[in-house]
Amino acid sequence: MPYRKAEIRPYRPEDEGLLFGLAKSTFGEQETWDDARTLAVLESDTVFVAEVEGSAAGYVAVEQTGDSVCIEQLLVSPTHEAEGVGRQLFEFAEGFAIAQGARSLQAVVEDENRSAVAFYRSRGFVSSGEDLFELILPQR
Repeated sequence: MPYRKAEIRPYRPEDEGLLFGLAKSTFGEQETWDDARTLAVLESDTVFVAEVEGSAAGYVAVEQTGDSVCIEQLLVSPTHEAEGVGRQLFEFAEGFAIAQGARSLQAVVEDENRSAVAFYRSRGFVSSGEDLFELILPQR
């Protein structure tokens, strides 16, 4: 698949149904899926949406606690996998964390999600607890 440049923008309230549907269609079959948790993340976290040619291709939800920013969810639509959208969302979240003055960027990743584990490890993240990976950020 070719690399596709995504436009990344802040979440808007009208995105909720679309992004929830995207998440449910991607992960809804998994045992760990939780409607309420996904809705809570969309409503309370800082969310950025990636659009490709005007339609939502994925999103990243981050939460800042203390001197860390945590990627709670990073999701790419199956129709946009392998186009670089996930990498662009990740890089946007990393830039956001650095701009916020965070010391580290964390990511919630379930062990069975091997592609996500490999994605974060390849970017320098190390395991820092159950389902949690961490990257120490450069300080300004």
